[in-house]
Amino acid sequence: MGHWWYRNIVEPGKLPLLLALASFVLAFVVTRAITRLIRAGKGPFRNISPGGLHVHHVVPGVVLMVVGGFIAIAGDRRGFGSGAAAVLFGIGVGLVLDEFALILHLDDVYWTEEGTKSVEVVILTVALVALVLGGFLPFGVNELSPDETADRLTVVRTVAVNFVFALLALVKGKARLAVVGVFVPFVALFGAVRLARPHSPWARRFYRNRPKALARARVRAYRHDRRWSGLRRKVEHLIGGAPDQ
Repeated sequence: MGHWWYRNIVEPGKLPLLLALASFVLAFVVTRAITRLIRAGKGPFRNISPGGLHVHHVVPGVVLMVVGGFIAIAGDRRGFGSGAAAVLFGIGVGLVLDEFALILHLDDVYWTEEGTKSVEVVILTVALVALVLGGFLPFGVNELSPDETADRLTVVRTVAVNFVFALLALVKGKARLAVVGVFVPFVALFGAVRLARPHSPWARRFYRNRPKALARARVRAYRHDRRWSGLRRKVEHLIGGAPDQ
């Protein structure tokens, strides 16, 4: 295990990215736990409101991202400095994306239905960073045997093909299928070959003069949302807390 860790994580310089991802996930989980305790009036935690001004945690998040980013740019990809910068940056990203909906709407929508967008963005970000960490794992590793090289090239080709399908699914307005499809073969292909969602870039470009296709896309999107949106919201509420009624 130690040999694998050194060859695939430490030697290629991927440790800072792994630390940033772990810090990001941990910061998001801890932040959600604290905000839910504050909302329930439990524990020692309280909102920070100096002079009556509610300071959202996106503010220290931005500060940590700036500090961590500049430290990372000033240093290199190895050593204690790069690891510390990655941790600071990851924590900052966790705090900022936890309030992504607030930034998007420029309003305190944390405990509303719009606030669940933050949970969606966090999940997508974790998946994409994990893709970068795992999908490019074959690169930067020295002294590979011919069999190892062939196996890793196969992984690269598979990821590349799935990524093309994932891009098509993303353009068709199917972000979740696109992210999952990068990891799971044929999932993105399923999203790429089916009708686009009616407000996606693909629909705006290719369905403008095809009213029948646009109508079918709207019907399919309505049926899909009616079937799956309830389950999706339950998962998001389980992760981030149910919004206020």
